Amino acid sequence: MKKRLLILGGTGDAAELAVRASQIAEIEVISSLAGRTQQPFTPKTGTVRIGGFGGAAGLAEFLLVSAALGEDRPIDLLIDATHPFAAQISANAAIAAAECNVPYLMLVRPAWERVEGDRWIEVASHSEAAKALSGQSQRVFLTIGRQELAAFAGLDAIWFLMRAIDPPALNTPIPNGKLLLDRGPFSLENERKLLREYQIDTIVSKNSGGDATYAKIVAARELEIPVVMVQRPPIPAVEQVADVAGAIAWLIKQLN
Repeated sequence: MKKRLLILGGTGDAAELAVRASQIAEIEVISSLAGRTQQPFTPKTGTVRIGGFGGAAGLAEFLLVSAALGEDRPIDLLIDATHPFAAQISANAAIAAAECNVPYLMLVRPAWERVEGDRWIEVASHSEAAKALSGQSQRVFLTIGRQELAAFAGLDAIWFLMRAIDPPALNTPIPNGKLLLDRGPFSLENERKLLREYQIDTIVSKNSGGDATYAKIVAARELEIPVVMVQRPPIPAVEQVADVAGAIAWLIKQLN
């Protein structure tokens, strides 16, 4: 009988992992998406479920039974390939996997690192990022997604260009400015043009890592624009790999 792999996904890495893992004959792939975006990275193969689990306890129950999939069979392997800022689901996954004794891996893409020419202001949270802008910036490019916009809503003296995949929920307070709905990857030429067209003097970004949105960091470096960089939240102390190839190697090891 095939081993059941649950991938906590929603990222490009998770979608790629689902495809590659499905090519392993001994693996049955189940991908779980949180459902927070209208157009998530949906895997092109395997079973896909959408929605939360109800915390660590709900995820543990799913690992043991998986009745929601129509079969009373447990999950054999768990890989967390969620976004580096999806701290709650990662914490829940670590707890549930330990309780159920399910082999567990985190696929964590490397964070961006400051290089010569970068003008980074590193902060620990979005509220700290908002404080860093006050009295310092006039036209800000917010590239933090729709769920964190409220942290900047009180900065009335600043104009914001806000880029997100989906629009914010109704009645969400957002700062003054323009909302741009778009999804990466973004080219360096596009990012340079955007920064110049809107006369941006500061960027606020999560340290998401990866290539899809790194062009804005390069463009900021070239144009000598400071970047308020929100650092990643802590992650569980569990086994980790940096890419899909590493995750596939871990899976093969679990089969032996």
